[in-house]
Amino acid sequence: MTEAPTGVWLEDLTWPEAKQRFDADAVVVVPIGAASKAHGAHLPLKTDALTARALGQKLIERLAVVAAPVVGFGYYPAFTSFAGSQHLTADTFKALMRELIASLMAHGVKRIALINTGVSTEKPLDEIAAETGALVLHMRLIGRAAEGLIEHKDGGHADERETSVMLALDPRSVRMAELKPAADFKLSAATGDPTRASAFKGERLLAARIDDMVLALAARWPDIAPLSFRA
Repeated sequence: MTEAPTGVWLEDLTWPEAKQRFDADAVVVVPIGAASKAHGAHLPLKTDALTARALGQKLIERLAVVAAPVVGFGYYPAFTSFAGSQHLTADTFKALMRELIASLMAHGVKRIALINTGVSTEKPLDEIAAETGALVLHMRLIGRAAEGLIEHKDGGHADERETSVMLALDPRSVRMAELKPAADFKLSAATGDPTRASAFKGERLLAARIDDMVLALAARWPDIAPLSFRA
């Protein structure tokens, strides 16, 4: 038999239930993904936030962690000129994360993991992790087991990988008529070629990323690992 998952979204708890989890030394996972940021002409502004939410959901299905609400604002300087993209300066973003982490710690949380879906947010979050002792996991650097499925490995934004993930999570939000090679980032807010994207690839990418996140979290805090991971 395997352990039944007992993870939960913080927002679904009452405050006494949250206190009980915190007093029991729960690991709190903070997903970070832009609620509104340009992703080419074919993906919705909510792409990062939806991905961050999906990662949080899959983590609570695998581990006894508490997932905090998705942080939907961050440091995205490359997208400020695109309509609808919302952006904080690096200092403001770091101040936001410091205050969020300080609030959790004030409530007794000692173990925090940051799940980052962005690229420009990597450096600020690494600095915050160094200050606070939080574990930070960057989506761009995990899920290598699925890389063999990716035909066009260049890019990195609204590309084959990200479009595949959105086809798996919310296919109706992908504008198929606009799904074409992103020849000019300055015009489209995309890099790479998303035309070979598929829902199957997106499912495999998400699964590989979650596997890596589970391993990283269990390595840092072995007591939350599933029985099958423990020696």
